[in-house]
Order: sequence, then C-alpha cells, then structure tokens
Amino acid sequence: MLSLLSHYRRAAALAGKLLPESLLLLVARFGIAAIFFLSGRTKVDGLLTITDSTYELFRTEYALPFAPPEIAAHAATYSEHLFPILLVLGLATRPAALALLGMTATIQIFVYPDAWPTHLSWAGLLLPLIARGGGAWSLDRLAARAVGGKD
Repeated sequence: MLSLLSHYRRAAALAGKLLPESLLLLVARFGIAAIFFLSGRTKVDGLLTITDSTYELFRTEYALPFAPPEIAAHAATYSEHLFPILLVLGLATRPAALALLGMTATIQIFVYPDAWPTHLSWAGLLLPLIARGGGAWSLDRLAARAVGGKD
C-alpha cells in the first residue's frame, strides 16, 4: 500500500511539473474562447453583419425579459467576438472572463435552464481565469511587468 501511495505522489509531482498553472490557464482561455467565438460566428455574415435569423432567435428562443431583442442580439454577438479575442490574447483576462460568466448565467437562467451541465463546464473554465488571471503566457502579464506590478 505504501508503494502505491509513493507512486501516486511521484505521478502527482510529475503532473505538477508537466502541467504548470500557466499552461492550464492558457488551455482554459483558448477552450472557452473557442466556444463563445464560434457561437458568435453563427450569428453573423461576413465580418460582423448580424443576420436576420439572429434577430429572429432573439425575438423567440433567446428572448430576454430585460432587453429588447435587437439590443440583446447586438450585445451578445459583439460580446461573443470581443471577449474571446481578449481571452486568446490574455488581455483584460479577468474582466473578459467575468463578462462571459455573466453571459453564461444569463443563458442558464433565461434561455436554457436545463443545460446546466454545459454551463457548469463553461463556468469551470471561466472561474480560474477570474481568480488567477491570464497566467504567465498572457499580455496581462507582460503589461504588469512593464509597469512593475502583478497581473
């Protein structure tokens, strides 16, 4: 039993070295960015021309009780483009992740309340970014070093 425990501890130490926090945060940034960015791309033609079907979705399936459909369509579509780009760059990571967590909560509460397993997995990627920031491999870290602070 002791041998099994020592093997486990060695494997855990190796995993900690091979999977540093910076790598985990980078994967989280790219993973959640891909989800939202690809969703945003389904709402537009060309660069950022919102489609008629997007407006219709926000009038029907995505209708929110607190925002007119046209405003919600624009806010969601532009957010699904801007915040993922910021996350990929690791720029304003915490605010971008917080904004996407707010979108996730809105979707969960008002649009797809039965999709909590999906939304929980999104939150699982966003919460470490809010807590830890973009990590060592981010523009946030470069900017913090340039001004002599922390990210």
